[in-house]
Order: sequence, then structure tokens, then C-alpha cells
Amino acid sequence: MAAANPAKSLQDELTCSICLDYFKDPVSLDCDHNFCRACITQCWEGFATEISCPQCREIFPQRNLRLNRQLRNVVEAARELRLSSGREPEPERQCEKHKEPLKLFCKEDEIPICLVCERSKEHRDHTVIPAEEAAKEFKEKIQAHLKTLKEEGEKLLGLKVSREKRSQEHLRNIQTERQKIVSVFQRLWQFLKEQERLLLAQLEKLDKEIVKIQNENVSKLSQEISRLNNTISEMEGKCQKPVTELLQDVRSTFSRHSAVCIGDKKRRIPRNIQTG
Repeated sequence: MAAANPAKSLQDELTCSICLDYFKDPVSLDCDHNFCRACITQCWEGFATEISCPQCREIFPQRNLRLNRQLRNVVEAARELRLSSGREPEPERQCEKHKEPLKLFCKEDEIPICLVCERSKEHRDHTVIPAEEAAKEFKEKIQAHLKTLKEEGEKLLGLKVSREKRSQEHLRNIQTERQKIVSVFQRLWQFLKEQERLLLAQLEKLDKEIVKIQNENVSKLSQEISRLNNTISEMEGKCQKPVTELLQDVRSTFSRHSAVCIGDKKRRIPRNIQTG
């Protein structure tokens, strides 16, 4: 396997994953990923908390941007190196077959060729243009494609930010609904507890009233039974007396006891005793 291009690897390390260009004022997140300050600030626009890294998706409770001075210095050095290397003439590549500079480009085969290759039978009927012209056309195509890719990247980034905002909004709505449900059931529970307390108090009061009425009924009935027993005892005692004494005051005895009985019949028994 061919070794990775060191220059390409270095360029990747010095490129912001959001704008796909060299870092400008690079800052580091808590997850140690680096971005341009302007890029990450724009990415987090609209989020106060629960922000995340666009690269590894780690969530942070608050913004914490640390200026990466070392990376900034390396980026500046790389820019200077690129500018200085651009001013130095590159050594011309030569045709392996004819050992001549590759100054031409074959459009059919899409390879650079030399002047000798152009006259050869292999490329005689092909469209051949100067290598610099071909390089210019190819660079324009690359730049146009790169522009499209960057625009697509910006669209995807905007879509990602929009969806993250929507997700955060849904989460906030769910939390709000959860709090509403908990609040409603707490109020309902308090209402039921209050109703339970009131009903139990009413039952306790009714229980005391029933016990009071029952005790009054029992007391009144006991008094009636006592009077009746006294009358019975008196009548039984009268029956045991001698004839002469038994017949004495018969009318008053009957009238007295009859009056008691008649009085008892006329005396209305209280409704609470009747239902007791």
C-alpha cells in the first residue's frame, strides 16, 4: 500500500471541517476538535445551551472556546510555505519514453505527452493542446466542482443546524408537557385527599349522632320498663293481700293503675325510639 501524501495529511489537519479552508482564528472545544471561531459561532447560532461538536457530536452544557495559538502559528507557517513554494519554479516532468518535457496534453487519452509523442502514430490523430492550457481548464473544472461541493456543504450544515434546533424545540415541548401532566395530577391528588378528609369527617359526625340517638332511646326505654315493672310488682303485691284488704280501695287501685296504663297508651313513643 502506498504511503499517504504527507502534504495532503498536513493540509487536512490545518483545514476547518466546516468551511473546508485553512483555519482562521482557530479555537478548540472541550472535545479537542478545532474550528474557525466564526464558523463554530455561526454553527451554534440560536443555541443558548446543549450545544454540540459538529464533528464528533459530543454535547456541551455551555460554550467554551479556547484559542489554539499553536495551531494558528502552524497555519500561518503553512500559508507562508505554500506562497513561497508557489513562487519557486517546479522542475519539469519528463516523458519516460523520450526523456523530453511534458509540455502537451492529449485530450483523448487524458495524459500529458511530449513533442515527440505528439508526432508518434499513437497520438497523431488525437486532439493535443499545451499542458498549461489543459492545466488551466482542469483547474477551472476543479474550482467549479469545489464551489459546488462547498455550497452543498453549507446547505447540509444549515440543514443540520435547522434539524438540531427542531430537535431541541421538540425536547423542550416534551419537557413542558411532562411538567403540565405532573402538575395536573398533583392538583388532582390534592383534591382527592381533601375530598377524602371531608367525607371521613362527615362520616365521623354521623357516627357520633347515631350513637347519641341510640343512647337516648335506650335510656327512655329503660325508664318505661322500670315504671312498668314497678306497676307489675305493686299489682302482684296487691294480689297477695288478704281478701278484706284486697277488696279495700279496689276502685281507686284499678283507676290508678288504669290511669297509668291509659296514660302509657296515650303517651306517644318518640319517633327515634320507635325506629331505634
